[in-house]
Amino acid sequence: MLLKVSNHDNKWMRHALRLAKFAADRGEIPVGTVIVQGDHCIAEGWNQSIINNDPTAHAEIVALRKAAQHLNNYRLVDTTLYVTLEPCIMCAGAIIQARVKRVVFGAYDLKAGAAGSRFDILRDTRHNHLVECVSGLLADECREYLTNFFKTLRKNQF
Repeated sequence: MLLKVSNHDNKWMRHALRLAKFAADRGEIPVGTVIVQGDHCIAEGWNQSIINNDPTAHAEIVALRKAAQHLNNYRLVDTTLYVTLEPCIMCAGAIIQARVKRVVFGAYDLKAGAAGSRFDILRDTRHNHLVECVSGLLADECREYLTNFFKTLRKNQF
């Protein structure tokens, strides 16, 4: 459900889209993440699982690690995480552990999403921290990056 979206949100999601393109240009699945505190980007990330042979190197995890280092704190209180694809279960768990206040994502991940499509980990009331979640921001553009990436990948495999 799309709610509480501002021009500020559009600005940062467009930045996340640029990071997704950066990932795709390097042969990675095109997902980009920006973490913002106030009006400032404190970290960014893009998928690096393939390049680094690391199944945990999702864009969100990369950005969470950088943000924690930047703040010198494993708690990322009062931050917003922008990501082009709905977080998976692993990333949703890390977002909760980091105490991110808000997540804004673009495209839904109907196979593995954990922010409302397949699962709803971020808003599960059994956790001691609930994350405000805004979905569908620039969804068509985010989905298009992913669709084109996988079409090209399949085309080049045959």
